[in-house]
Amino acid sequence: MQFDHYTVTLLILRSDAPPLDDAALDVLQDEHMAHLADLHEAGHLLAAGPLLGSEDRPFRGLSIWRGDTGEVRGLLAEHRDPAVTAGRFREEVLPWMVPSGAIHFDRTRFPRSMAEADA
Repeated sequence: MQFDHYTVTLLILRSDAPPLDDAALDVLQDEHMAHLADLHEAGHLLAAGPLLGSEDRPFRGLSIWRGDTGEVRGLLAEHRDPAVTAGRFREEVLPWMVPSGAIHFDRTRFPRSMAEADA
């Protein structure tokens, strides 16, 4: 059987995340979303989104990437997520495989801000 290989990253709330007021959190969220949109437009990021109902859990987001874990770690080092740089989150990088053809990702447009996502 053939398998397709991807990389999954989990965005995890740090227990030592610096406290931020609502305005700073809003700005950081928009910067984070623009960052993900840039990576998708460049063809690296296939899918990304929040893990719903995670307010009481540390797992906040999931992303699926084209490429192996080494490539994705390199991208993450070169293109730092503003929310990771700010110390709010950390990223866990995991290999993932599924039977070939089981899933398909279409190009789409990722929102670059919460205002755009809510429109």
